[in-house]
Amino acid sequence: MPISISIASGKGGVGKTSIAVNLALTMASLGSRVTFLDADFGLANAHLLMGYNPSSTVRDAITGKSNLSDSITKGPLGLQLISGGNGLLDLLNLNQSTRANLIRSFDPLAAECDVFFIDVPAGASDSSLSFVNASDKVVIVLVGEPTSFMDAYTMVKAAHVEGGVKEFSVVINMAEDEKQSKETYTKFNQTVSRFLNVNLRYIGYLPHSRNLRSSIIQRKPLVTTNTKCRESLLFKSMSKQLLSSPNNTASGITFFNKSVI
Repeated sequence: MPISISIASGKGGVGKTSIAVNLALTMASLGSRVTFLDADFGLANAHLLMGYNPSSTVRDAITGKSNLSDSITKGPLGLQLISGGNGLLDLLNLNQSTRANLIRSFDPLAAECDVFFIDVPAGASDSSLSFVNASDKVVIVLVGEPTSFMDAYTMVKAAHVEGGVKEFSVVINMAEDEKQSKETYTKFNQTVSRFLNVNLRYIGYLPHSRNLRSSIIQRKPLVTTNTKCRESLLFKSMSKQLLSSPNNTASGITFFNKSVI
């Protein structure tokens, strides 16, 4: 049964999608069969970071224009990309029934997938929480800024209160070094632990990176073009930590029908 992993953040601009893409491709490079859903409907850009321009998006599957399998683009390292499309404002406010049906629609992919990544829209919207709450693992991307702390805390609280999510992995992005990243994580963990009964786990960090910026501009994922650089090694360490992290016990609908509604 595939492992579902949501990559989330409290606010935009923290590098969530770049981390999601490179983490997914790192797992693909280590031998996992990876499917990637860009669920940031309306602002989807994972395909740009991978250097692809899909002819079909998940909107075609939601509206019944095509089967979900027709919306899959074969990406780097065999990764299966399901694009959320761009500028699709009508997908930003899917109702609860449509979101549940969308989550169920991925069930047929189970036989061809080991790891299912979901790049979740930034913030604690109903759409974001529906994907987070349906996932086995949840990764929160955080930077060392007060607004990022506040918004990430709101996301963790909402997922815990509304979906019963208790296990969260944390990635610190744009850190000066590992020492600073762990200090940032410790401060966030202390704040969260003071008010919520959840478990946070530090799984790694990324520095301010010229390599990563350059890869985004060139539309060539870093972990596929520079496998020996520091950032690629950090992604490998991060992916191993993530896979060994505890899964959440679902209280509602999940990807690949692992619980009873």
